[in-house]
Amino acid sequence: MAHDVAALAVELTDVAAADHKSAVRANSDDPAEQLAWRRLTARHGDRLGEIMEEYGWPTAELVGEEAARAAWLIAQHADRQLDVQRRALQLMQQAVSAGSASPRELAFMRDRTLVNEGRKQVYGTQIADVKDGAPVPWPCEDPERRDDLRAEVGIEPFDEYVAKFSMV
Repeated sequence: MAHDVAALAVELTDVAAADHKSAVRANSDDPAEQLAWRRLTARHGDRLGEIMEEYGWPTAELVGEEAARAAWLIAQHADRQLDVQRRALQLMQQAVSAGSASPRELAFMRDRTLVNEGRKQVYGTQIADVKDGAPVPWPCEDPERRDDLRAEVGIEPFDEYVAKFSMV
């Protein structure tokens, strides 16, 4: 089992590295590059689904900090696989409750899943687009409480976060 877990940690970090390297394709003007990105993230999402089936959520205790973060990144990018994102969200919620996963990462996962379901996000972590150099966040359920909710999970205030996406 220890060898399997070590191999799993290496696999997760390798997959996340490939994901990160190819992420520029996600918003490419070239349809072939967009398709390559979608295929890559679908393969990664499928594999994460298998991993969650066998191991549950890959926590830092199980696979180490870097590989646990890699699993989260893979789940974040499984945008066309709501089953994978919903399962990751469920397992991450259990792991956060047990103190073995990051509430901050869970907040991002929750927002990403909600947006992919066509619903309003809670924490304001998802940006829909950048128009004329200004970020356009997805709508939020309760904008008045958003910064309080963000603070509870260790995310900077909304205006500071959104400013990072500004190209003005």
